[in-house]
Amino acid sequence: MAHTARVASRARVQWIYPLALGTAIAILVAWFPLGALLHQQAALNAARSEISLIQAQQRNLAAQQSSISSTQAAISMARTQYQLVEPGQSLIQVLPGTASGDVAASTGDPGYAPLVSPSSLTSLGTTSTVAAAPTRSGGIGAFWHRLVRTLEFWH
Repeated sequence: MAHTARVASRARVQWIYPLALGTAIAILVAWFPLGALLHQQAALNAARSEISLIQAQQRNLAAQQSSISSTQAAISMARTQYQLVEPGQSLIQVLPGTASGDVAASTGDPGYAPLVSPSSLTSLGTTSTVAAAPTRSGGIGAFWHRLVRTLEFWH
């Protein structure tokens, strides 16, 4: 009987060790923050790419700074990009004109355009006809008809 008890206890011990090992592995996997690590790695990669982009922009700006560090380059840039002139000079800009000599077309201001006569509205393509609405007098039907006509924009 002692021999069978010893064999039974060994059988119990043999399946307890793998069960304990499996439980420990399951707890470690469940506790290990794999998702958080992946999100942090993605954030680090995004920050690295942004840093490299900013460093490239900084190199470009440094190259531009060295190219315009001379006085002549600064004066040339001030004249071409900002329309600045030296003291004592005046800036005159000649705008392209139109061949027809139309003031409204040359300035682009619609306020200079001549007024349109009401009789020529059909020639502008804005033809609109207003149909007379049938009128009903009194009753609840007339109310619903007016309500539907008022809310016609829903169509």
